[in-house]
Amino acid sequence: MALADSVPGVSGGTIAFILGFYDDFINSLNSLMSKSPYSDKKKAMSFLGRLGIGWISGMLISVLFLTSFFESSIYSISSLFTGFVLLSIPLIINEEKDFVIGKYRNLIFTVIGIAVVVLLTYFNPSSSGSGISLAAGNLTPGLVIYVFIAAMIAISAMVLPGISGSTILLIFGLYTGIIGSIRQVITFNFEYLPILIIFFFGIVTGVATTIKLIRYVLKTHRSKAIYTILGLMIGSFYAIFMGPTTLEIPHPAMTFGTFNVTFFLIGVALIFALEKIKVFFKNK
Repeated sequence: MALADSVPGVSGGTIAFILGFYDDFINSLNSLMSKSPYSDKKKAMSFLGRLGIGWISGMLISVLFLTSFFESSIYSISSLFTGFVLLSIPLIINEEKDFVIGKYRNLIFTVIGIAVVVLLTYFNPSSSGSGISLAAGNLTPGLVIYVFIAAMIAISAMVLPGISGSTILLIFGLYTGIIGSIRQVITFNFEYLPILIIFFFGIVTGVATTIKLIRYVLKTHRSKAIYTILGLMIGSFYAIFMGPTTLEIPHPAMTFGTFNVTFFLIGVALIFALEKIKVFFKNK
């Protein structure tokens, strides 16, 4: 789950679904956040504790791997992410076809989703082209609140079909900053610890609040929600192309000249393989 959550376009929830514990995961979160019997809460804490150890381990491995390529191969990584997202879109449409086909009046929500992503990407703190540093000395009240809200929304993406928390962070212009901050703390540079603490509290708040809201929306307005998610994913292409500008030492936005076709095809192939694995487990 952590390896999937660490890259835009792939949802950790999808991995949980493939491996057969998605319902246990969501129900455990719900048990902790609702007035459930103590026995249910104890069972949920045991399950989430074991899952958490694996998630943290996977995230540390992923962060150390990804951040080593950010500076030297950011355009290859961005091309990879483009492949992830591109193939994820038709897979979501196929998975949710009962809520997409014939509900075309909800296309307005796709347009809204695209507009939200483009506006957030254009006006996020890194949009000036000067990069964004999340070190303690560069934090402002506005940036702290921005990171907190982004964390709330990113963690809620774990219950959304097809869209990952990393995609949300990319849209907010915080993906490379947060992943880089984790690497800095792992290597004992604690100047980046304060922003990770803020990010953590945003995650906890998101689990306690927004996840319940999103579950409700998916249950009562699923078609509108799916069309909105598709809009967010389509709009995220703009966020991915602008991703290099969000590095602490910014690079120019990706263009078709710096786009890496090989890594794009690798991204497409990985999502295709993931879908085949999903189908295999479904049919067992």
